[in-house]
Amino acid sequence: MSKGKGSRPSGKDLMSQMQNLQERLVKAQNDLASEMVEASAGGGAVLVRMSGTQECHQVVIDPALVESGDVEMLQDLLMLAINQAIHDSQVMAARRLGPLAGGVGALGGGV
Repeated sequence: MSKGKGSRPSGKDLMSQMQNLQERLVKAQNDLASEMVEASAGGGAVLVRMSGTQECHQVVIDPALVESGDVEMLQDLLMLAINQAIHDSQVMAARRLGPLAGGVGALGGGV
C-alpha cells in the first residue's frame, strides 16, 4: 500500500511530535505559574490574586471591613473571592492547556 494522507506517522516522527508537545506543555505550565487572576467580593472589600496554577499570591482586605468586627461577613467574602479566583484560574488554565490536550489525540493519526 502506498503512504497517503491516512498513513500513520513513523516512530521517529511520533517521538518528535511527543517531545514537541511535552516542551509546549512545560512552557504553558510555566506561563500559568506567572499569570495572575484577580477576584473580589463585597464591592472590592476583599481581593484575591491567584496564579494559573491555583496558588494564592495575595489577599487584600479593606481595613474598614476588619474594623466593623463582622467576622462572618469577612469569612463569607473571603470564601467568595477565593472560590471565584480558583474558578477564573481554572478557566485560564483550560484555555491555555486545552489546545495542547487536543494534540495528544491527533498524534496517533486516527483509529
